[in-house]
Parts: sequence; C-alpha cells; structure tokens
Amino acid sequence: MSGVDIIGDVHGHASKLEHRLQDLGYTIDADTGAYRHAERSAVFVGDLIDRGPEQLRVLQIVKAMVDSGSARMVLGNHEFNAIAYATEHPDRPGEYLRPHNDKNTRQHAAFLEQLTAEQQRYYLDWFGTLPLWLDLGGVRVVHACWHEPSMAVVRAVCGSDRLSGVEHLVAASTKGDELYDAVEILLKGPEISLVDYGQPAYVDKDGHRRTKARVRWWHQGASTLADLAEVGAFRTADGNPYPRLPEIEVDERDRSFVYNDAIPLFYGHYWRQEPPVHLDDWTEYTACVDFSAGKGGTLVAYRWDGQATIAMQNYVPHGADVVAQAPAEG
Repeated sequence: MSGVDIIGDVHGHASKLEHRLQDLGYTIDADTGAYRHAERSAVFVGDLIDRGPEQLRVLQIVKAMVDSGSARMVLGNHEFNAIAYATEHPDRPGEYLRPHNDKNTRQHAAFLEQLTAEQQRYYLDWFGTLPLWLDLGGVRVVHACWHEPSMAVVRAVCGSDRLSGVEHLVAASTKGDELYDAVEILLKGPEISLVDYGQPAYVDKDGHRRTKARVRWWHQGASTLADLAEVGAFRTADGNPYPRLPEIEVDERDRSFVYNDAIPLFYGHYWRQEPPVHLDDWTEYTACVDFSAGKGGTLVAYRWDGQATIAMQNYVPHGADVVAQAPAEG
C-alpha cells in the first residue's frame, strides 16, 4: 500500500485544509480539479462540517478528492447528525429524526446558512454513502471508537459498513435500538457508568448532573475504572474536584471497548489541545488526529507509510508547531 495521510476533523475550515494538503505535497490535478499526490492518498476521519466559515469549500475539496480516488473518508457524528436533522420520520409527518430544537439548530446553523437547500441535499446524499469505518489492512480509521461488537451490529442490520436506507437512519436515531447504541459508540465514543461502580455523579460545565464518563478506549491493556474513565475536569455537586477513581476492575462489557489489536488505528472526535506527546494522543497502536481545528487549533495529519506502530514524528505539523497554535480551551 502506498503512503496514507490521515487528516483530522476539519469543521468548515477550508483555508486550513488547503494549507495542510499543500504542506503534505498535494496539488490540484488539471484534469479532475481535485487535490492529488503522486504517491500517496488521504483519509479524512469525518466532521467536515459545522462551526467553521468555509463549509461549502471544504465539502467541494474533499468530495472531489474522494470522487477522483485520491482520498477516502469515514462518516463523522456531525455528518450523521446533519442527515438525521434533515430527515423527516417516515411514520411521523413534521417530526425529524434529529429534533429541530434550539440546541440542534444552533449546532447546524453554519451549515444551514452557508449552503443552499440544493447544496445541502447534494452533500447530505453523499454523506449517506460514507462508511462508518475503514480497514485498509495495515491501518484502520474510525471517527470516534473502533469497536468490533458495534461493527457487527451495523453489518447485521445494514448488510454493510454504512447506513444505506431510511429504515437504518430511523433505527440509528431511536434510543434503545441496537443500531442506535452501535452508531453512538462508533461515531461519538462509549461512556461508562460511574454510579454502577459506586462513584458519585458530577456536575458538567452547564450545571447538569451526570452519571457517566467517557471511556479512554485507546488505553491499551486498561481494565480498571481509574484507567478507563475520564474524570479529570469533573466537579462534584458541591464544587469540589472529583475524587480519585479506585483501581477496581470493570466488567466485561466496559473492557470490550478497549482497543488491543496490534494494527495502527487513527481516530478524531476528541478535541485534543496539546501536542501529540502523551498517552491521550497516541499509544503504540492508536493515534488521535483531532487537535481542535474547529475551535482555533491546528488541523493535524498523520503520515502513515506502513509502519507497524505509531511514531510521534509522523504527525504533521510536529509537536512544537502544534504547541504554538493550540487553543487555550475547547
């Protein structure tokens, strides 16, 4: 396989995307009008849309690359949410799979404002053709979490690695459905119940009481609550720092989220804000490429050339450059 450049969440920032593609040696092909590299191809981890000011141009660039064969892309949660927001429930006229409430409408506002209705439909139809994951043999890509049991559900229900019909979109948007749970894990990442392990609830930044934490599924070999649950910024209801989690073994289901395969895996979604030099950004076989491009950060890529393990020096830009451009907060 030729070299592969895995590119993080773009979130509507076409200028950053074109700058990064040019840094990586991609040029516009005179025949197709798409960015192309003579010896390499690109893979996008999803979340092209929402937030940024150049969403149409981002979509034009990436779709042209995919159509011409110079890139691949996996579906991100923002693309999935946009499809669901635009899809009327077949059995409930006037009701959409993603409710048109203030929160959801604000999230999609830039996409809705920057594209005409015709353009939205065109790209939403394209989103519906994108796989939820890519296994290229020596390298894997997913938006939020590589989880074989969830992939098995998608294959069984949809007959492929993508959501290919309205009935699948309905199921993937219906809480309690097995496809809903699978898509949530693959595109948004798994969560672990703290209260099930005797830990207190916490209050999030908006003042909401919550009982679940994100799973650090990339921590290979992890099996304890302390290793798997992300609680670093949590506060208890009385405003105190969240207590240190105990080193207790989690149950089999929660351990199933941990990626333990010896195949390099790349993902986005998690809004890193530091250079890729510590465990939360990369391990021997896992690497995040989302460094908050949609919130003032750097659009990061990883150059994979067949290596069996992850190497920090393969990030573009390298650590020092990421430090200089990382946002203060997400």
